[in-house]
Amino acid sequence: MANSMKVTLLAIAAAIIIAFFLSKGLTLDNYQFFLSRRIPKVLAMMLAAAAIGASSLAFQTITHNRILTPSILGFDSLYVLIQVLILLLFGSASSLMLNSKLNFLIATLSMVVLAMGLFTLYFRRKSNDVFTLLLIGIVCSSLFSSMTNFFTLVVDPSEFSLIQGSMFASFNNVNGELVYWCIAPLLLALSYLYRLSGQLDVLLLGADNAKSLGIDTQRLTMKVMFVVTILVSISTALVGPILFFGLIVVSLTHQLFTTFNHRFLLIACSLLATVLLVGGQWLVENLLSFETTLSVIINFIGGSYFLLLLMRNKFN
Repeated sequence: MANSMKVTLLAIAAAIIIAFFLSKGLTLDNYQFFLSRRIPKVLAMMLAAAAIGASSLAFQTITHNRILTPSILGFDSLYVLIQVLILLLFGSASSLMLNSKLNFLIATLSMVVLAMGLFTLYFRRKSNDVFTLLLIGIVCSSLFSSMTNFFTLVVDPSEFSLIQGSMFASFNNVNGELVYWCIAPLLLALSYLYRLSGQLDVLLLGADNAKSLGIDTQRLTMKVMFVVTILVSISTALVGPILFFGLIVVSLTHQLFTTFNHRFLLIACSLLATVLLVGGQWLVENLLSFETTLSVIINFIGGSYFLLLLMRNKFN
């Protein structure tokens, strides 16, 4: 009952924040212009928040660790690298760059293939050490970032602006057409993850116990990895890479809600992510007057918390 009340309060808080976000400066004379810009912006943050929260929660379950998230392991960097390669290979005048839907589809399919191949070998190992996985992720993330920086030097400066938006988190320049097009794949991915929630609950007991209860842990892991890759692609395409946001959201979710039911946690995590992301952007715009960006605040808080978790895990 207490958890249900907390979820209700989160839903109310999210609704109030969104209402405040849409109402500031709105008049009868300018409401069409304001809403045409603000609705896609708020919707993009809501979709990205749900994608980041759900993907991070599921990823931590299959890795049996509260530190790792897809962003820390370089998924965001991989998406940005694919965008740079598309521009370098096909040029700025190609339909792959001008058509946002086709660009998103090709980048997501490429990312799914590369990510699944990259982590299949690791998850097939019998002994999965979290620090080994963390090391692989850091190396891959650094490799993808270095390749991206190198290829951006080769790209013509006039074409760099086409991919600049995907390299950094931005909540002001949102592609409205892509936002509405991402709703369907996001709902499908979240629905499929919701269907797997019962098996994820069993997986929390440990891989050996899950196998003894009839769960094909290897197959479940690859299914979750497939969905996580799609969700990361959606969030990165909409607002750009946000490195530590998933870590913050999932950690707060586990602290607020005393349950291991993934059906409940997926909803709670998505609502909490929406409150933090939309509310944080509202504070940056109205109280801080754009003196800083939300991504800087998230990376500072999340990075400090990540180091704290690593130190605590080391001494324990």
